[in-house]
Amino acid sequence: MSSLHNKKAAYHTLGCKLNFAETSSLRDQLEREGVQTIQKGEHADICIVNTCSVTDVADHKCRQAIHRFTREHPGAFVVVMGCYAQLKANEIATFDGVDLVLGMEQKGDVLRYIEERMAQKEALNGGDACHEAISVPTKDIRTFVPSCSRGDRTRYFLKVQDGCNYYCTYCTIPIARGRSRNGSIASLVKQAEQVAAEGGKEIVLTGVNTGDFGRSTGETFLQLIKALDQVEGIERYRISSIEPNLLTDEIIEFCAQSRAFMPHFHIPLQCGSDTVLKLMHRHYDTALFAQKIARIKHIMPDAFIGVDVIVGMRGETDECFEESYNFIKSLNISQLHVFSYSERPGTKALEIPYVVPAQTKHERSQRLLALSEEKRRAHYAQFIGTTRPVLWEHARDNEPMQGFTDNYIRVKQAAGDHAKDNHVTLAKLGDFTADGECLTEVLDQTTSAHD
Repeated sequence: MSSLHNKKAAYHTLGCKLNFAETSSLRDQLEREGVQTIQKGEHADICIVNTCSVTDVADHKCRQAIHRFTREHPGAFVVVMGCYAQLKANEIATFDGVDLVLGMEQKGDVLRYIEERMAQKEALNGGDACHEAISVPTKDIRTFVPSCSRGDRTRYFLKVQDGCNYYCTYCTIPIARGRSRNGSIASLVKQAEQVAAEGGKEIVLTGVNTGDFGRSTGETFLQLIKALDQVEGIERYRISSIEPNLLTDEIIEFCAQSRAFMPHFHIPLQCGSDTVLKLMHRHYDTALFAQKIARIKHIMPDAFIGVDVIVGMRGETDECFEESYNFIKSLNISQLHVFSYSERPGTKALEIPYVVPAQTKHERSQRLLALSEEKRRAHYAQFIGTTRPVLWEHARDNEPMQGFTDNYIRVKQAAGDHAKDNHVTLAKLGDFTADGECLTEVLDQTTSAHD
């Protein structure tokens, strides 16, 4: 029996879907060793914080989460991992109550480190935190740690790739996560088959630079999605994010005619000004981006297209922002994910002379958020009165069932039928709800999603 049997653990994850998938997989590992996830009000023996470092705000939230855990669970064995841990391992190890900080190369061995270090601490009858940091330089990060887990959602998240070889001037992620690497197609298909065996219906493919899949194995992302499409039992796949220069016409065309890949794309633009894209060292220009959007909409007119945008990057003058805003407004897209530029130590962007004032960043962000809402509502409105397949998600008792259509429209069911949790059925889309967030729906009781 594991030395961790009957221990209780608490988890806190910050940042991207990849982090959430990794935390969820780690929780699954610990539960197999007999570690219980705490309920509200319980004291944890183990606390795990999986950190993000994409902005200075993310760093601040990580510090807050660490300090909160050490206050709420005095004496617990506190482990910090993730991007912030890789970048600031020695600094975090000095925080009160922190026992162990693990870098990226060590995250595949978290369980072993916890067992060994907890045993050492208990042998000393507890006492002060260990304050140990274990990591390697970024250049030595080589390991791809598999991760596929559902967590608290209906959808599963399958990690297909990690790291990044793109050194965009504003970004610390390549420094934190290392070079691009991936699992093999065979191993990922096996994980998808396991999801199907567990009853999972939808898988989201995640990665730092998902479309760069194949660096480690000599395979391609197109080969991967073709193989995954053949896994019986999985009814839906979504691609979490893919760089526009890696989203080939062949990938778009395959998704359009595939069995299970949904008409849904998430594509980072970051800025609609070619001047700023050059300052960012992005691998495309606005002409290529517009061509990708047009291609998707030509063969998948119903597709939902989400787009990432950064406002206030150094060098983004008023003229550049207006150029960017007008370009984005012209695109046939469905929603924006808007981020304010954050200065990160060690990045090349700090060498760019023009600094955008904080108030100007805020104003630009608000304009883009308003544009995003306009585009989201326009996308939803096209489908009012139509019937589309919906994968229903688990809901709390007495709450309406919610889910997503194939083309990523969130819907609610007025009267919750919890028997439909994790099932795909057809739904007739009604008008907007009062909060404007979702469409209501009328379930078609007589037609299955496969008719």
